[in-house]
Parts: sequence; structure tokens; C-alpha cells
Amino acid sequence: MKKKLAFLFSTFLLTTVLMAVQKPIFLLYYVDLSSACSWQELLEVVWHGLSLDMTVAGYVTALPVLVVLLSLWVTLSNIFMRRFFMTYFSLVSIFSSLIFAVDIALYEHWGFRIDSTILIYLSDPKDALASVDWGLGIRQFLFFAAYAVIMCYGYYRLLRFFTGESYPWRKALPWSVVVLLLGGFDFLSIRGGVGASTANVSKVCFSSNLFLNHAAINPVFSFLSSLGKSEDYGSMYRFYEEEECRARFDKIRGNRADAAAPAEQLLTTSRPNVVFIILESFARTVMDETSEGKAVMPHMQRLKGEGVWFENMFANSFRTDRGEVAVLSGFPAQTRHSIMKMATKCSSLPSVARSLAKAGYRTSFTYGGDLNFTNQSAYMYSTGWQELFWQKNLSFDTPAADWGYDDRVMCQYFGDKIVELDREGRPFLTGFLTLSSHVPFDVPYSKFADKELNAFAFSDECVGEMLDRLKQTEAWKNLLVVLVADHGFPYPKTLAYNVPLRHRIPMIWTGGAVREPRVVETYASQIDIAATLLSQMGLPHDDFEYSKDIFSPSTAKFGYYAFNDGFGVVDSTGHVIWDATTGVTADSDAPRLEEVGRTMLQTTYSDIARR
Repeated sequence: MKKKLAFLFSTFLLTTVLMAVQKPIFLLYYVDLSSACSWQELLEVVWHGLSLDMTVAGYVTALPVLVVLLSLWVTLSNIFMRRFFMTYFSLVSIFSSLIFAVDIALYEHWGFRIDSTILIYLSDPKDALASVDWGLGIRQFLFFAAYAVIMCYGYYRLLRFFTGESYPWRKALPWSVVVLLLGGFDFLSIRGGVGASTANVSKVCFSSNLFLNHAAINPVFSFLSSLGKSEDYGSMYRFYEEEECRARFDKIRGNRADAAAPAEQLLTTSRPNVVFIILESFARTVMDETSEGKAVMPHMQRLKGEGVWFENMFANSFRTDRGEVAVLSGFPAQTRHSIMKMATKCSSLPSVARSLAKAGYRTSFTYGGDLNFTNQSAYMYSTGWQELFWQKNLSFDTPAADWGYDDRVMCQYFGDKIVELDREGRPFLTGFLTLSSHVPFDVPYSKFADKELNAFAFSDECVGEMLDRLKQTEAWKNLLVVLVADHGFPYPKTLAYNVPLRHRIPMIWTGGAVREPRVVETYASQIDIAATLLSQMGLPHDDFEYSKDIFSPSTAKFGYYAFNDGFGVVDSTGHVIWDATTGVTADSDAPRLEEVGRTMLQTTYSDIARR
């Protein structure tokens, strides 16, 4: 039995090593880029990359686990099974080596690790081969052959551990339990751990240097995980001819050539320290609710009167991943897709972080949960956030809840962090995503009998008290705090998922840098935040095509949102809801807005296709 177990352990370990060794080879191949990095950073590439290396090893080991389990009960021919495994491992070696050899050559041209995009070019082999430099082709073929031989030899050596000998049932039964337990660990390595997020390329991202993040990615995983995800985005939602769609979009785009400067200035300074607090599920309907005679969100109600209150603000989606991209990159949400999960496309998105970094700002983002979830960390790093602080590098005395550290713990931490950043004297942009007002709504708090409203009240209190503490510090004087929800929430339960009220959210600008309290009645959505902020700071926002300065008199004023089966548009004249399932308008009291929604949706998907 020792041999059987040694075979499984050796298969997993050898595969992990064979995958991990690709990292230093990649770094040597691109020595011009890696030479600028410290030894610690280069070692971190290997360390962080192990997560996906072990995922690939888990996939490779899955079949041996099943065969060993079978061999406990049925005698298998050693000669036949070793030939079977040698064939299996040879295929694994050839496939892995081919992916690595092609990937390492393409990286300098593509700027990202290999994915299923390559299949688009292989659909026409003649044209693909015509663009290949034969010297490079020969070199990469030799590289592929050498690596495949090394892998095959390694697997050949471990075959000596396999034995097909079966056992009596009294012995086979307990050892079957052991093998099943090992299979469970193998499954966890495939899944990527026991956390909320499963294995994805974001798991290995650790640096604001994109090259280091790319170097840590396992190319085999990158390719396999993208299979089945390649879609022709440009062919979706074709309402108009391309030229007509561009003409329509030019009328409503954010970065119009004739866009006027903002008609009013909200801030006392053009260079405030900026804080984004993205509030999990803070729907307007919940904010305005009372329960047991008390306001559910008394702090938000108070802050509403102390800062700039945006009366008609709408979320672009119903999910955090879409909402974050809308807020931080000014990019519209999609229907059944999420650009945050498209790692190779995220890096080309504009972002507030990148814009402020160019203006000399230090950028950081904080979350009490797992930023690997929905590829958040990869998106953050690729769009200019220099430092990420989240559950894996935070440690508190209190245990984490299902989604991470609760808002009480994180608001105390984040408030202290703002004060610390202010003392350093360098302008900063920092962001924070709350998490306690999320399913399962378990919070260390008891104010309302309704579990959901109680969780919202908890988050409201945590954020409100954090801001009250900040008001007592020097940091407050030059601070602009943007409070905005990531998306709405189905409250009350009878609220339909596609109506405007479901997507209506609060947004408040507060802080010592705000000139005076006021109410803004203009209709807008999350995508408009970026241009509005940058315009108030006197910074360019030409790269934000969709983001409209709310205070510019020459830009269109409307709120746009997408849901799984269509879109909604709302402005001061009314609204329209279009259903993609039926292809008809579901509800409307302002029919002309349907053209706006169709233009936004088609332009968004054409844009994704080009990235």
C-alpha cells in the first residue's frame, strides 16, 4: 500500500514542481523585464504561483487517484497499467510543454498569458503559419521537445511506485477511505482551497507590477480556464449598423469634444485626498426604510444633509463585480457577462486609480474578504491600484465571518489607515468595500428583528462612526469621501428585479474638502462618477468614453443599467425597460430612451470585442 500512496503523492508533487519551474524559466526568458525586480519579488512570483500550479497538479492527479482506488478491489496488470499511465503522462507532458512553449513566445507580443484567444487564429492555420518567424518556430519547437522529454522522464521514473495488486475487502475498505480522503484534498487543490473564491488567475496576483503578476500565472491553467469562454461579443445586441451606432453614441458619450467645464465647483481644493467607500447592497429603498419606529440607516440620513447628496443616482448592475468596474472605471455593466472576469481585457480599461496615480497620488484598496473572488485583485492591479489590503494579509483578534472580517473591525482599521496616509503627506486615493450587509447577514449586532435590515443598520453604524472619528482628526480637512453603493437590493421583496427603483442607490460626497452641503437632482449612474470627480479636480478624463460629468451642461443626463435579460434607462422624463429574452420593451413611459439603451448596450459589447 505504501507504493500506491507514494505513487499518488509523487504524481502530485512532481507535477507541481514541473509547473513551478516554469516561473524562473519565464523570468529568465524575459530577463530585460525581470532584472529590474528585486530577488524578493522574483521569489514571490514562484510562491504566489504555486496556487495555480497545485490546481493543475490536482487535475493531473485526479485520474491516478481513481485508478489506485480501483486497484484496491480489482487486480490490475502492472505491465498494462504502466503503459496506460505512460501514455496518459506523455499526453499531459506534450500538452503542457506545447502550451508553455507557445505562451512564452507570444507574451512579448500579446502582453498577457496564453488563453483561448489563440484558437481564433488557429481557425485559419495557413494565415497563422504565414505570420510565424521560422527561426522562432524552430527555437520554440526545440524548447517544447526538451521540456516534454524532461516531463516524460520524470513521470516515467515515478511509475515504479505503481502496483496493481488488490487486497481482501477487510484491508481494501479502510485504505479506500484513505484514498478517498486524499481525493478530497486533490479536489480542494483543483478548487483552489476552501474559501469563497475558486481557482482563477486573480489568485496569484500580488503586485502592482503587472509583469510579476503575469509571470506567476500558470499558462496551462490560463488556457484551460478560458476554454468555452471565448464569445463573439461584437455580434451581440446588433440593433444598428456600426456606423449608425457610433453616430448615436457620439451624442450621449461622456468624453464629447464639446463637453463644457462643470458649471459649479463642489470642492474647496483641486487636490483633495480621495476616499471611495463602496457600500455593499446599500439600496435606496433600504436607506429610506424605517423599522420598529426607527430609521434603518440613521447615519446615512444624517450624512445626506451634511454633504453633497445625489438624489437620482442609479447602479449599473445588480452585482458587485459589475458595480465596482462601473464606479472605478466608468465602464457600463453587461447583461450575462462580467468584464472583471476577463483578465486580458481589464488591463485596457480606464480607471480613477490610474488617472490619479499619474497626478502623483498613492493608491490603495481595502476589503475584509477575499479579493480573488470574481477576479477582483487582478482587475485592481491591472487598473492602477498599487496596494491591496485584504483578508490574506490582514490579521485581527476577532474571527472572520463567512465573507471576511465584519464592518466594525474593518472600519476601525480603515479609519486608522486614512489617518496614517494623511500623516505621510503624499496625496492619496484609497478605497474600501464593505461586506456585512450581504447574505447570510450574520452580524455581531442586534437592533432589528428583521435579519436583513439589522445587517444594514450594522454597516450604516460602522461607517457612520468611522466618519465621525475622522472628523476629529487633521486628515478630515483635506478629505473627499465618496459614499456610494455597489448595487441595489431587492427590498421590499415585491420589488421587481428590472425596475429603476431596484437599481436606485445613495451617493454622498462628504469630507472637509466639500465646499458646502447641497442636493443634486440630476439623473446619473455609477459610470458618471469617474468623469465628475476628475473634472472637479481639473484632471483630464478623455479616456472615459461612457462617463459623463454630472455638472457639465453639455452632456446627456440619464441613468443606465443592465440586468441579466436586458437594460433600463431613466431620466427626468421617465424610464424604459427592454427585455432581451422577448426582444420587446417590457415597460416604458419615455419610449425615446430605448434608443439610448440600445446604443449603450451595443457599444459596450462592441467595445469589449475590441479589447
